[in-house]
Amino acid sequence: MKKNLLFLVGAPLLAVLLVGLRIYYAAYIWRYPGPDTIFYIKPSESFSSINARLDKEGIISSPRLFHRLSQWKGVMTKFKSGQYQIKSGSNLMDVYNTLINEKSIAMYFTVPEGKNMYEIGRMLEERAITTYAEFIELCKSPAFVKSLGINGETVEGYLYPESYDFAPNLPAEEVIKTMVRQFNKKTAEINYASTGMNKEDVITLASMVEKETGDKSERPMIAGVFLNRLRIKMRLQSDPTTIYGIYENYAGNITKKDLLTPSDYNTYTLKALPKGPIANPGIESIKAVLHPAGHKYLYFVSQNDGTHIFSENYGAHQEAVVKWQKTAKNREGKSWRNKKPDEAAPVAPVQK
Repeated sequence: MKKNLLFLVGAPLLAVLLVGLRIYYAAYIWRYPGPDTIFYIKPSESFSSINARLDKEGIISSPRLFHRLSQWKGVMTKFKSGQYQIKSGSNLMDVYNTLINEKSIAMYFTVPEGKNMYEIGRMLEERAITTYAEFIELCKSPAFVKSLGINGETVEGYLYPESYDFAPNLPAEEVIKTMVRQFNKKTAEINYASTGMNKEDVITLASMVEKETGDKSERPMIAGVFLNRLRIKMRLQSDPTTIYGIYENYAGNITKKDLLTPSDYNTYTLKALPKGPIANPGIESIKAVLHPAGHKYLYFVSQNDGTHIFSENYGAHQEAVVKWQKTAKNREGKSWRNKKPDEAAPVAPVQK
């Protein structure tokens, strides 16, 4: 009778003890055996997906225990997107604390203003974020472009130049959607109709302004020149647009033949804007098109330091070309970034 009582009491206690030891082992003793790794939680990713990937990658000892722990702590919807470093030898509780209590690692991918989608694609591939081929294929996909609300043939012009927290091996679709969302956010308050142009034309012209000058103060001036030409149906004659039209086969030097060969982007033959954007402009270039400088200039030529000389007529322009482009001494320019503050190009009055 006493033996039966001991068994009836002892067996459940032993079972509880064994379960407790098993849980303790899974939570504190078992260690992640792999090297230090970055675990990326995707935006809006569900807990079940996070838990399954932690298990699949061998980072936790028990997905069931991780689920119960997160449920008990009330944090199943508290996991934030980002990149987290999981150190070799971490136990399940270490992983939990890293994902819930530590900040995401900032590993920014920066897109400079004025880069086109081909350049961005190369940069993404170099950082192992996504492949160039997948990125460009989606950038040119009519169905995908339309799904983003873009009225054009590609996403060019809408990949907003900024720093992004992209993890390695992201789908190109997620990368593009993130950049387009940022474009929409940054331009949400813009009234394109105030220019008399549609949105697509504004972004196209802004991309040209972005490519033509490295000096922010000149952007309204450059925009004013292009708009003056458009009003009188004068060819825009912008090298960057012509280069973009042949970009995938561009060898680094634009030739006379290139300038004479008609295309949807060759503004030496077109009497209008090119077919679409040629790069991805920042908000300041877009604003320059919305608020161009009021002047009568139709020409500009580089002073070889990132700034330009503006002219109202062809004769004055030719003189500037001889001085700044055909005189060897003046071609030994320096960066506009080296200018002193008082040497900055003056900002012309804004056209009302």
